[in-house]
Amino acid sequence: MSPLPQRTAPHSIRLLVADDQALVRGALAALLELEPDIDVVATAADGEEALRLTASLTPDVCLMDIQMPGIDGIEATRRLRAASPATRVLIVTTFARPGYLRDALEAGACGFMVKDAPAEQLADAVRRTHAGLRVLDPALAEKSLFEGANPLSDRERQVLRLAADGRSAAAIASEVFLSAGTVRNHLSAAIGKTSAGNRAQAVRVAQDKGWI
Repeated sequence: MSPLPQRTAPHSIRLLVADDQALVRGALAALLELEPDIDVVATAADGEEALRLTASLTPDVCLMDIQMPGIDGIEATRRLRAASPATRVLIVTTFARPGYLRDALEAGACGFMVKDAPAEQLADAVRRTHAGLRVLDPALAEKSLFEGANPLSDRERQVLRLAADGRSAAAIASEVFLSAGTVRNHLSAAIGKTSAGNRAQAVRVAQDKGWI
């Protein structure tokens, strides 16, 4: 996406909106552009574009979706914060999952909101993020506190993601350059850690909690 025409207000919060769904991206940008102190300087359709636009525009705040093609919002946040520390990130997602909240904060996000929040609440979250304050969805923060950290290792998360579409252990093994036996061991460990009865249930539990 091209940078948007900028307004002249000297103290506006310069905002980048990153979301892979065009309708959602446009709606968020239009709503926030109505605020007198928020200037939407650009929109991005994926994490890679968000990084490129941040490098050229250095927005004050990036409103970042999580599930995007290529570089997802969590990894984009990590890279953005490393490359442009002056830009703060506010995650806004449809998926209110405790694991996503923890991953976002560990990646350097300043806040985490769900997309069904009222427009005025979202605008206030942008302002608070710009001010350097932590902004968290209260219900999700409480749920994350009680459910604890993600128990899955990086490898277990990787093989569960690949198992989500029904791939066999052999097919997963060829993709991640491990033996089929090692993949089965990782799947078995993931099943145990999610208290699931099989790999399909383990995938569902991990997805529901935002662990994969």
